[in-house]
Amino acid sequence: MKTIIEPFRIKSVEPLRMSTPAERRAWLAEAGWNLFRLPAERVIIDLLTDSGTGAMSSEQWAGVMRGDESYAGAPSFYRFLEAVQGLTGFTGVLPTHQGRASERLLCELLLGRGDAGRGKVVPNNAHFDTTRANVEHHGAEALDLLTDVGRQPSAVAPFKGDLDVARLEGLLRERAADVPFVMVTVTCNTNGGQPVSLANLRAVRALCDRFGKPLFLDACRFAENAWLIKQREPGQGDRPVAAIVRDMFDLACGATISAKKDGLVNTGGVLLLRDPALLQRASELLILTEGFVTYGGLAGRDLEAMAVGFREVVDEDYLRYRVRSVEYLGERLLEAGVSIVRPPGGHAIYIDATSVCPHIPRGRFPGQALACALYEQGGVRSCEIGSVMLGAAATMELVRLAIPRRTYTQSHIDYVVEVVAEVRAQADALGGFELVEAPPALRHFTARFRPVA
Repeated sequence: MKTIIEPFRIKSVEPLRMSTPAERRAWLAEAGWNLFRLPAERVIIDLLTDSGTGAMSSEQWAGVMRGDESYAGAPSFYRFLEAVQGLTGFTGVLPTHQGRASERLLCELLLGRGDAGRGKVVPNNAHFDTTRANVEHHGAEALDLLTDVGRQPSAVAPFKGDLDVARLEGLLRERAADVPFVMVTVTCNTNGGQPVSLANLRAVRALCDRFGKPLFLDACRFAENAWLIKQREPGQGDRPVAAIVRDMFDLACGATISAKKDGLVNTGGVLLLRDPALLQRASELLILTEGFVTYGGLAGRDLEAMAVGFREVVDEDYLRYRVRSVEYLGERLLEAGVSIVRPPGGHAIYIDATSVCPHIPRGRFPGQALACALYEQGGVRSCEIGSVMLGAAATMELVRLAIPRRTYTQSHIDYVVEVVAEVRAQADALGGFELVEAPPALRHFTARFRPVA
């Protein structure tokens, strides 16, 4: 059939509080024109992030009731461990409370404490905000090595998340001693949720082996990346997604995972390590900062939900629906004349804010202006990924519409399309913003702005 339906039924619903544009404009001003500062009850459609915002399945809720809250060695941990080991092939598995905790542990292990990483450089296809902040917090440089096509919103290519292997080789030839590890983000969040091919991962791993460098994955959306490999990479179409996932992890020396994405849970993370000595050091740090190694800052019920989620996420009926729902939003926006990052990625649609608001200079944050306009017009909360979030590292000015998993229906998505189209029609009237106050790192979470005519 041409129509791909949701492979689930709705069992419980939450009411949405409807509001008016006048109310929303007042709330924006109260929040310092920062959508992160808005109370969630004032949002109609929340596309700020897909991290931890999805709906859990009946089997996951059953797992919650089964959760064992013993401090050490709970059965819930061993069910979680079995699921992660079966999925990834890693024996070194540590639970954490979320992905950025795994990143912090990894950076302390490989860069040292404090700013001991000064003078070091960590290459990635494109670091996301918390990864970049953790690397820089330890004194090192977070270097993005996306291919050229990955930096062009309207260019259509199957794997715009690929790391530029030639540039990585040049870096390693010149500064191998300064590179403690190499990282690849799958899918690549900052440039549109774009996938990384198996061929690219293999080429990166071969280069890492030549220069004796460990390769780590930022694998928050590993299943969506594997599905897009199955759909787009020659020779992969007849293979099970689970086999492609295993191939991806087999190429890595370790990985950080936010289970709030492809773990299909509301909280939780994982750190994977192959090196036994590194695993031992990580375990000691985990006990110091997160909790004992069999709970890692999580409740037993969270571990149970993760165990089920890591099995459900490679179900191909689910992934077909998941990626198709994102594609549907992208296709409708393109029909409405809205420029987006193409092709649609696995978890979100990214609007090219410079195309919608060409009159707003980058220094006046066109992405922030567009995101605020979407909220004022229709109560749709989105996320700027551009000069506000990434500062000087931004190569594009984007607004991300991240789709929570198993949460919204097609009519919700149709409503989002109408809101975006209406804002685009009136975009000439939008003004930019200037920063009023902001912290030195991860400023997009708490910064305050004011409109500029």
